[in-house]
Amino acid sequence: MAILRRIFSRRTLAYATGGTVLSAGACYWYLNSGPAYPLSTKEQRRPPPPWTPPSRAEMLKQLKASGAIKTHGEPGEEFDLLIVGGGATGAGVAVDAASRGLKVALVERDDFSAGTSSKSTKLVHGGVRYLQKAVFELDYDQYKLVREALHERKIFLQTAPYLSNMLPIMLPIYKYWQIPYYYAGCKMYDVLAGKENMETSYLMSKGKALETFPMLKSEGLVGAVVYYDGQHNDSRMNIALIMSAVKQGAIVANYCEVTKLNKDESGKLTGARVKDALTGEEWDVKAKGVINATGPFSDTLLSLDDPNHQPIVQPSSGVHITLPNYYSPRKMGLLDPATSDGRVIFFLPWQGNTIAGTTDTPASVERDPVASEEDIRWVLEEVRSYLSPDIKVRRGDVLSAWSGLRPLVRDPRAASTAGLVRNHMIYVSDSGLLTIAGGKWTTYRAMAQETVDEAVKVFGLEGRVKSGCVTENLRLVGSDGWSRNMFIGLIQTYGLESEVARHLSDNYGDRAWTVCSLAEPTGESWPLYGKRLAPQYPIIDAEVRYAVRHEYALSAIDVLARRTRLSFLNAHAALDALPRVVDIMADELNWSKAERKRQTKDAVQFLQSMGLSPAYMAHEVAFAPSPKKQKRTKIPVEKSGGGV
Repeated sequence: MAILRRIFSRRTLAYATGGTVLSAGACYWYLNSGPAYPLSTKEQRRPPPPWTPPSRAEMLKQLKASGAIKTHGEPGEEFDLLIVGGGATGAGVAVDAASRGLKVALVERDDFSAGTSSKSTKLVHGGVRYLQKAVFELDYDQYKLVREALHERKIFLQTAPYLSNMLPIMLPIYKYWQIPYYYAGCKMYDVLAGKENMETSYLMSKGKALETFPMLKSEGLVGAVVYYDGQHNDSRMNIALIMSAVKQGAIVANYCEVTKLNKDESGKLTGARVKDALTGEEWDVKAKGVINATGPFSDTLLSLDDPNHQPIVQPSSGVHITLPNYYSPRKMGLLDPATSDGRVIFFLPWQGNTIAGTTDTPASVERDPVASEEDIRWVLEEVRSYLSPDIKVRRGDVLSAWSGLRPLVRDPRAASTAGLVRNHMIYVSDSGLLTIAGGKWTTYRAMAQETVDEAVKVFGLEGRVKSGCVTENLRLVGSDGWSRNMFIGLIQTYGLESEVARHLSDNYGDRAWTVCSLAEPTGESWPLYGKRLAPQYPIIDAEVRYAVRHEYALSAIDVLARRTRLSFLNAHAALDALPRVVDIMADELNWSKAERKRQTKDAVQFLQSMGLSPAYMAHEVAFAPSPKKQKRTKIPVEKSGGGV
């Protein structure tokens, strides 16, 4: 009886009740963890309301109108903000400012996302390596960077759900003592994410690791730890930001370079002199404030503002290569935290292929960085070290390679001995030029919010804003009518191949309906629509027309590299698709024969910089002057033979 009284005592029952409630709460939290996907609705079976953005000519007209104002502050077409730079940072600032009701202009010297923003590792991540530094170096700035990035990671995946997804990443373990070390680190990563965590990290046995990642080297393997981060299509995300800014009322123009910063008698900025790279025409743009969001090229604009400016950018290079899809599982990435020289290397499935690379090589600022042969072979050597010895890793398997600059910056207000800013920095010069530099893709939105907050204060725009920052909940163009099942509607409506429909859905969101409306019949019994640009990739010719009409693509490189990702996926396939791309763009933009030849020549040179070895250039690229003309001419290309 005494035992029963103890078992059924109030204290025991309280403990049991508390444990049950705690367990139920934990189960509920676990079952509801992970990304919240948009719900499918019947409305998503049909196209969203049509929207055609203003043309580039209309954009330029409005930019020029502001220069007609005679005095600063005169009512008229003066912009509240002129943003210089059309990468992730500049585009994010434009979306934030325009959504607050400000009159915004954005100009980009090259194409949108032509620089670093299209050449990233494609991850949306907090940064496990930064967390490691924060713990071992007791670096509070690194800790803050991870916390901010983990918060932004969740927002990133929600504001453009079709362009980003959750990706499990494996850390293979070859020493038993590393198991608790890596596991504890990944658990800390989960805890820091808190309610914004994607999925909980977990241990994996040797057998399970090899079952999941059969290409992995099995000798000495003792197990693995798997954690979750996000992945996205970087340049498509950049374009979504640009188009969202346009939809919010921003005026944007690519291939427009700032050649001079205009100032009043007191030395304060009143705008800038802008040059159209396509026509050579120049004009003034008036604005209450100018924002420098040029990333690795921040010093160029700062030097225009002050010839005595001391450089603040110290870039590091990110070198990546693309390999065939058989090098990795379709749904699992891999991180090697201890390469031969201490750098971290990622090995990730992306867009049907595998990308491998690292981001911490010291570099100099240059407009078009190229992955050197030495860099490519170093990445291949590292890949060989953790793949099974029966897999022959060949230089000929490299489908493309690229290099991007990460803009590490030094705060000009800090002492000369101060270290580099690890996250981002906002700096206002004496003339009023507001510079936002540093950071990474994952934190672009938070950077934009801080920048616009500062701009409103510095440029006295309090009376011009209609609201505070709304970008945490502002879904980007293509998101509203998208669901993971939308591709089925595309198949049923247009008779597309499943792979093509998924590709369009995952890269354009609900704008895929507009892309399909531009597709020409194949003339086959199946598929009915969707002529591929390259047989091995689900990229179709309608995407070229859409890029020109709806996304401001002006060159063949714009289409091959940034509107589609063909040159990043496979430079060989991009070279083969080039004649067809030039044909379509010539028809859309009324290119002359000379312009078509120039476009082809420029694109071939670009593709040669994307990791094509001279061995592949053993053939001539056919070039068709117009779809209406049957005669074809050829552009000679440097010859050699074989694969890359």
